[in-house]
Amino acid sequence: MKKILLALSAALLMALGVHAQAEIEFEKNVHDFGTMKQHGDATTEFKFTNTGSEPLIISNAKGSCGCTVPEWPREPIQPGESSVIRVKYDSKRIGPINKSVTITSNGSEQPKVIRIKGKIDAAPKADESAMPVKEPAAGAPKANN
Repeated sequence: MKKILLALSAALLMALGVHAQAEIEFEKNVHDFGTMKQHGDATTEFKFTNTGSEPLIISNAKGSCGCTVPEWPREPIQPGESSVIRVKYDSKRIGPINKSVTITSNGSEQPKVIRIKGKIDAAPKADESAMPVKEPAAGAPKANN
């Protein structure tokens, strides 16, 4: 009887050990920049917490294109601790934004995806007629025409 109880206890402990892992939970999964001007600051942060029981290790964060660049913490995030993933979008492009960042980690949800969206309007062009005209310096010789 003792052997059976011991075996069941060991099996239960192993089963519980299998479920212990990291969990990544974001405050928000989507950031909407709204409408912004071309060349504006299109950078945001996604705050997350490790809600699991093991340290969270993010091995990669990859933007859906070269215009979306994430920065993520390289050190393990301990259970209960928080950190951020910064995402920068290249706002020289005009038009709608709908990009994703795919996060690979040792968390239970694989992969985890966060998104940015919005719209970039063209920057106003400088009106050349409103540009100041450079006058010749006082006393400078005048050109003969």
